[in-house]
Amino acid sequence: MGKSYERIDGRLRTFIEAQPLFFTATAPLSGDGTVNLSPKGLKGSFAVLDEHTVAYLDFAGSNAETVAHLRENGRITLMWCAFQGPPNIVRVHGRGEPVFRDDPRFEELLPHFPHIDPGPHGLRAIIVVRAELVRDTCGYAVPFMTYDEDRDLHGKRFAREDDASLDAYFHKKDHIATSIDGLPGLPLPLPPTPTRIQTQTQTP
Repeated sequence: MGKSYERIDGRLRTFIEAQPLFFTATAPLSGDGTVNLSPKGLKGSFAVLDEHTVAYLDFAGSNAETVAHLRENGRITLMWCAFQGPPNIVRVHGRGEPVFRDDPRFEELLPHFPHIDPGPHGLRAIIVVRAELVRDTCGYAVPFMTYDEDRDLHGKRFAREDDASLDAYFHKKDHIATSIDGLPGLPLPLPPTPTRIQTQTQTP
């Protein structure tokens, strides 16, 4: 049976921070709009900020559906599954907000992700989610699967881009500045890389 919790702490926090993969689900307000479901990986790109708030790094890609939906209505659900060990599923239902590069909070949030170098991945936003409902369920039907390692393809692909070329890449894609349903997505032109990331990725 599922159980609800008032905060993200103890066993719940330990569980979600240990998972190498989670999923995000968002939707537009329109009844016939496109529901979006995305997998999120890359170790170190997720953080629990406090007992009611989590955040993750939003990297370069060919779509921005989550960003568009959050800008319109803020609704989001995050889900983690236990692929190893005791069966468990945890969902955080809440309100999310994309914090973009030119937002003063962007660099304030970066220290919460000390174990990942965001530079090569074309970091474009940090998604902050305020939990309104936290629940776990059994997960008996989730299969056992093993985690080997993160793929290095994303970092290799976007490490070739600087701010100008990444902005050009986004402009060429149909669903970056606007969603599939025509909602405002990632604001363009892309703001410059924050100084802290530039300093981290400079070659000595």
